Amino acid sequence: MSKPASKSVLLRSTIALALIAVTPAGFAQEAAAPAETAAQLAERVNAPLPPAEAAMKAHVMFLASDAMRGREAGTQEYDIAAQYVAAQYYAAGLRPAGDAGSYLQTVPLLSYRPADKGTVTVTRGGTSTVLDFGTDYLPSGNPEAASTLIDKGVVFAGYGIVAPQYKRDDYKGIDAKGKIVAFFSGAPGGFDGEERAHFGSNSNKAAIAARKGAAGVIILETPTSAKVRPFARLADSWDEWRMTWADAEGNGHLPAKGTPTLASLSMAGAAKLFAGDKGWDAAMKAAEAGKEQVKSFASGATLAVALKTERKTVMSSNVAGIIPGSDPALKDEVVVLTAHLDHVGTGKADATGDTIYNGAMDNAMGIASLIEEAKRFRDSGKPPRRSVMFLAVTAEEKGLIGADYFAHNPTVPKGRIVANVNLDMPVITYKFEDMIAFGAARSTLGETVARATATVGVGVGTDPMPEQGFFVRSDHYRFVQQGVPSVFLWPGMAGVGREAFSRFLSTRYHRPSDEIGNPEILWDQGVRFIDANYAIAREIADADQRPAWKKGDFFGTLYDGYGAK
Repeated sequence: MSKPASKSVLLRSTIALALIAVTPAGFAQEAAAPAETAAQLAERVNAPLPPAEAAMKAHVMFLASDAMRGREAGTQEYDIAAQYVAAQYYAAGLRPAGDAGSYLQTVPLLSYRPADKGTVTVTRGGTSTVLDFGTDYLPSGNPEAASTLIDKGVVFAGYGIVAPQYKRDDYKGIDAKGKIVAFFSGAPGGFDGEERAHFGSNSNKAAIAARKGAAGVIILETPTSAKVRPFARLADSWDEWRMTWADAEGNGHLPAKGTPTLASLSMAGAAKLFAGDKGWDAAMKAAEAGKEQVKSFASGATLAVALKTERKTVMSSNVAGIIPGSDPALKDEVVVLTAHLDHVGTGKADATGDTIYNGAMDNAMGIASLIEEAKRFRDSGKPPRRSVMFLAVTAEEKGLIGADYFAHNPTVPKGRIVANVNLDMPVITYKFEDMIAFGAARSTLGETVARATATVGVGVGTDPMPEQGFFVRSDHYRFVQQGVPSVFLWPGMAGVGREAFSRFLSTRYHRPSDEIGNPEILWDQGVRFIDANYAIAREIADADQRPAWKKGDFFGTLYDGYGAK
């Protein structure tokens, strides 16, 4: 599961210890019991398992081994992991569905960052003010160009949101064509968690600005964002590498093509930019008061921005295999099952000195589930009516990049992709009593999931963290943005689930301790998870009707999805 730019988990939990009342003699015996030795722990972790559990564990043992060094996208170790998945697809009877008869789809990843501090200059009434790096502004990298020079008028567009469903248009009354658009970071209240996460995305806001003809965008600090993450903290990471994918000319893909994000401005920098504009004081007061509506205005200033961007391309791969459909009328429709193969590589050592972030649960477990699900189709002896693609994607941890590349450059006709089911970080340290399907209520996939999971004895739980907006924070979102009905599956939070999941987040998520030696892993629950996923995929593949968005659904309507209008 990826970090804050896409879907990172901010949840923190306090875990209470339960005390069992015992007699004094019993307590003395308990206290005297020796702790489990390292040898005993190793013996327990490596004990023989039933075949289905052993098969799943074997995949995780390889993919999350120290030899894979965290499977960071663009590394040799990731490439080895991709070849392993391709070999497993072959063994499961899948046909190659990558490039030119291969299981691999080459993904050109482009890393980029500001090459220097750049300059940002405000001009008003013939007087120019050079903003101060680190206190007034931080430059952005532009993946589309090594050098960016722009000098344009400025408009302030509130939070940069256009949402007809909410009767909201932050561009009302301003003309953004050929201008630099400045907007507040984040999103105000009033939207549900998933839609708020969508509208709070700076890339989505930039895409709106691009449709309005903007020449570039500037992101503004707000009183709220200043409390959550002060500008000084942002300055600590201003020159970190970001990632996207490269087009045929070698330039980085932007959702807002031709409308780069130029810089972020602190409240102090924004005050210098908008000094003298009548609407600025009112806008800041509205933001500080938490008001949903902030009045937009055209500034009397122009802004000159000079940026240089360092760029480098590395190659990685998605891994795609397919089971051809058997129904003459439905076989050309494709159900895509996804899981991300990459993790975060190596990093800061933990208390034991371990620097390898193995990613056993995140997401070797999802890949193992994908492979074993393919074997379920093979072993059933009954080919699906629709074609089913198994897609292991790269660079999810870099911002859902591999999935985005496939969604824009699919190896099957784009219009034939009818559904996506995504597996990302299934935590199998407890006996789950339900499953969560993020996005289930938005399409007929919700009913499919409910029927299928019932066949394996679990129900469908509700989103336990709606404020986190998980529906827009994993690979399925890239399919949503192409109008494809999609769901993202997790073991549920009923019973002991919430505590176990929270414990994983607080002690192992994106840490070296997310590894195969975790004694809490229950492989029988992994098999249950695979059984549930197979039931879901089988029903989607064999149903008479293709999945459809619920009429009027926000995402279905926004991305012109089947059934939404």
